[in-house]
Amino acid sequence: MASTITAVSVGLGLSCSSTRKLTQTRNPSSSRLSFCSIKMAVSVEEEKKKKSFTLEKSEEAFSAAKVKINHYSFDFLLPLQMMGFDCNVNLRSLVSNFDLLRPNVCGSMNMIVVFVDLGLSKEMMPGGVNSPVRAFKSVGGQPILFDSVKGSHMRDIDGNEYIDYVGSWGPAIIGHADDKVLFFSTAICIFSTYERLSFRESLGTQDCSYSILLEKWRITKSRVLAALAETMKKGTSFGAPCLLENVLAEMVIKAVPSIEMVRFVNSGTEACMGVLRLARAYTGREKIIKFEGCYHGHADPFLVKAGSGVATLGLPDSPGVPKAATYETLTAPYNDIAAVENLFENNKGDICGIILEPVVGNAGFIPPQPEFISALRRITEENNALLIFDEVMTGFRLSYGGAQEYFGITPDLTTLGKIIGGGLPVGAYGGRREIMEMVAPAGPMYQAGTLSGNPLAMTAGIHTLKRLQEPGSYEYLEKITSELVQGIIDAGKKTGHAICGGNISGMFGFFFTEGPVHNFADAKKSDTAKFARFYQGMLREGVYFAPSQYEAGFTSLAHTAEDIQKTIAAAEKVLRQI
Repeated sequence: MASTITAVSVGLGLSCSSTRKLTQTRNPSSSRLSFCSIKMAVSVEEEKKKKSFTLEKSEEAFSAAKVKINHYSFDFLLPLQMMGFDCNVNLRSLVSNFDLLRPNVCGSMNMIVVFVDLGLSKEMMPGGVNSPVRAFKSVGGQPILFDSVKGSHMRDIDGNEYIDYVGSWGPAIIGHADDKVLFFSTAICIFSTYERLSFRESLGTQDCSYSILLEKWRITKSRVLAALAETMKKGTSFGAPCLLENVLAEMVIKAVPSIEMVRFVNSGTEACMGVLRLARAYTGREKIIKFEGCYHGHADPFLVKAGSGVATLGLPDSPGVPKAATYETLTAPYNDIAAVENLFENNKGDICGIILEPVVGNAGFIPPQPEFISALRRITEENNALLIFDEVMTGFRLSYGGAQEYFGITPDLTTLGKIIGGGLPVGAYGGRREIMEMVAPAGPMYQAGTLSGNPLAMTAGIHTLKRLQEPGSYEYLEKITSELVQGIIDAGKKTGHAICGGNISGMFGFFFTEGPVHNFADAKKSDTAKFARFYQGMLREGVYFAPSQYEAGFTSLAHTAEDIQKTIAAAEKVLRQI
């Protein structure tokens, strides 16, 4: 039998003279399919053309319940081995035949990329997204479906390119994937084989000029992806110990002042769940203090006056959370020492500890006031309670040792995520040995995970942390980020807007209010309607911020001086318009 498959190029500047139709044949006596291949040409002239801003394909994909199969070869031969059905099949049909969609090696090819853009639909997923803040509810307009990422830039399925200040919500501190391999949130299969690459082990220089740093970044990104490719050949998950866990654990312990032992998990939410259970097990107490606007994942005990998507969507404490789950959760305004002291006074002997984002990132960027964190350290010690830093965002971002190294305050326990997985799903919690030895199997507090410490996440984390160890990395992040934030604030004031903001290293934020902003109540004074107009205007200018006033922004080692200047110029243009 014969069938036709349509190869589509979307949003990557790939240009064919016409839509390609490829015929494949099936041997009636065999279930295996024969190949046909095509080399897709890249039109340089088309790539250079200025493209008008449109989200037509995002709108279509967001509304549709279809699946579109795209084949990109990037000047590599792409063998197509697929079932005999049209590319506009429904999702159920595609998934049921997934085992027949795997790419295979052909000849001397060294890379294969086959992926599927899932047509997002409110009929298939709640709100059409898999994480609430992505839905654009607070900024209005059409949620964007992205197609590819590279360095400091993102490209959507309509072909619009953006300077990215979300960085996958923090992990992409050394920048997004290079040309060889593209990471897609909707990828079903990335590649099956990839020729092993060799790289210089060292640049042979300690020159920390920005041109050298950028060159180091390019080399590192290729090194990370090559290491991932090599690791995938050995298997993606063992369900058993692997040596890579030891390597990353040693790096984390050496870097983070509070961590003497560490347990790897699969997300920041999971890390915070584990650390809360551990704090309660170790102290024998149940009450925990958290701060208004701080987000520690979506576990039941933390969904009280939470930040992130909860704040963005203006949700009350989440339905479905039993009162008993949050009964032991106490809250205080961030930066309010007196409120914390009052909670301890009114709950003597009952509080196991304090958990906080040392720099708030889930209610916008809110740094601690002088003496706030040191006061928390004093209060917890006086009350035999534990101080817990949720460094899922700040870990390895404010400094190599995280916020605790930056501020010089050592907590008892720490949660990590994002950066330590190099963009792959990961989390961790760790702390003093005597506390961590409560964790099973060393102790009685039970916590487990099927994919914990999987070799892919460990590999990506190891190579990311190696890059961050290189001299000048954090100086570069501080330089470009402070220039960015100051440029936006200056542009806002020049154009008559109330605006304030700041940064620490590669983490930043700004609010449309005179400020200062010291807590979530202050953050809520920001003009969110104005932010929504600013956000939409910046999208049209090719700049992608988090789609919420209540989320911090992130820069990376891949951002250039040109990126920063383009962003500031775009901000001034948009601020004049609104």
